[in-house]
Amino acid sequence: MKIPAPRTLLASGAMIGLVAGGAAIAQQSAQPAQMPGEHPVPSDHANSIQPETTLSVSASGEVSRAPDIATITAGVQTDADTASAAMSQNASAMDGVYNALEEAGVAARDMQTSNLSLQPRYDYSNNDGQPPRVTGYTASNQLSVTVRDLDNLGRTMDAIVQQGGNTISGLQFSLDDPSEARNEARRQAIQTAVKRANLYAQETGYRVARIVTINEQSGGYQGPQPMMMARAESADTSTRVSSGEVNYSVTVDVTFELRK
Repeated sequence: MKIPAPRTLLASGAMIGLVAGGAAIAQQSAQPAQMPGEHPVPSDHANSIQPETTLSVSASGEVSRAPDIATITAGVQTDADTASAAMSQNASAMDGVYNALEEAGVAARDMQTSNLSLQPRYDYSNNDGQPPRVTGYTASNQLSVTVRDLDNLGRTMDAIVQQGGNTISGLQFSLDDPSEARNEARRQAIQTAVKRANLYAQETGYRVARIVTINEQSGGYQGPQPMMMARAESADTSTRVSSGEVNYSVTVDVTFELRK
């Protein structure tokens, strides 16, 4: 089959290149030629922007919400003369931690091992140039636990300690689904940016024509993160925990085109 040769047509001030065989079609509007010594011809093309008519604005939005979940890191640390004894004692105590969490209604999907280690303990007191002496072993097993019933959070931590847990290293509050809070922060940020741009444009004799670029800087969330006592031995009364509020923030960098 004979393929026809490419054709170039010129009609109504537009140059259209037709390529045979189903290739892309490119269209380019003709512009008047600029003669030497003449001033540049202003362009009315939608993507034509003069650097001196742009404005860059940074703005932030922040929302506060009451948290609905808490994440704790809890587990067991055991010391023994031998590595096997340290691991065996640790495993036995961890069974109690798992039982306490299950009785508190924590689902298996909300429990994840965050650290499991076995380390020798050394005696560095030798002064005769001998290497340090191994005096025993320390086994540690830590769980990252998501608690969804915040009213039961204090009792859950108490139950962990009562059932054999002896380390609680941290507590952090958050939202299970922060998308709505982040979107509200985004709305606040872009609304603030537009208001500022209109203010600057009005005071300088311009008007905001359009948005050129938007870049987002997510600030994540910030909130009260009280640290719990490490290596707790007992809990005679239910631990009181205050969840407070968590804050989600978003910062946007927006470039506007200004026109007279």
